[in-house]
Amino acid sequence: MKKPYVIAEIGINHNGSISLAKTLIDQSYQSKCHAVKFQKRDIESVYSEDELNKYRESPWGTTTRQQKEGLEFSIEQYKELYAYTKNLGMDFIVSCWDRKSFELIENNLDVDYHKVASALLTDKDFLNDLLQSGKKTILSTGMSNEEQIHEAVNILQPNLEYILACTSTYPTSIDELNLKYIQTLKEKYPQYKIGFSNHYSGFEAVFGAVALGSECVEFHITNNRTAYGSDQSASIQNSQGLVDGIFKMSRMIGDGIKKVYDSEIPIANKLRKVK
Repeated sequence: MKKPYVIAEIGINHNGSISLAKTLIDQSYQSKCHAVKFQKRDIESVYSEDELNKYRESPWGTTTRQQKEGLEFSIEQYKELYAYTKNLGMDFIVSCWDRKSFELIENNLDVDYHKVASALLTDKDFLNDLLQSGKKTILSTGMSNEEQIHEAVNILQPNLEYILACTSTYPTSIDELNLKYIQTLKEKYPQYKIGFSNHYSGFEAVFGAVALGSECVEFHITNNRTAYGSDQSASIQNSQGLVDGIFKMSRMIGDGIKKVYDSEIPIANKLRKVK
């Protein structure tokens, strides 16, 4: 089996720090990931005024607005991170959470993929914006039913490359991972590459997804699972161990054709009495 395309989801685990973002890019590179992914939000578009004014303690203040503003990079900072990533030979991906953010990213960065976060799967205006870009697209399917997924696929189909099985809880419980949905997607959408977006806190779900034929694996990456942030507990700290395991599992799967390996022949000659 070909190695899966591995995306390190930095997301918002950088906590608004360019330095930490670069540290996580370096970690992704050293772990042999193929791509890093960030998130972009225009907070006025994504959140209501009431939500932004709610009390919320964070390193940036005591309101949700202060917290959300603290997590956002400017487009100039994104350009810096893009250049840093491309200099390492990795792909750069962004999940935009609103149409204004998509326009900003599309007009300023030549991202390798646009990623549809599960929360945006039902936003047809947003999906059509992505369609018009003509750029390759990855779709996550968390908190969505079959009808909603099918509608999104139909809109995105000229650009769609990967569909990712996903459960949108952080971290996801064992009983809600439903890894066999990867096989369902493969049967239903054979024209696309099928993968897995991980929100489980351990390695097992990713290894299982690869064993089931995932052609893309996305996982949240961190260098400190105890750091501030809503995604940290669903993130992977030992990313090198995880990616090593992904690539080993892709080799273990084989091609499904039974054969006698050259390495078995001397064992057979020694142990098999009846030929």
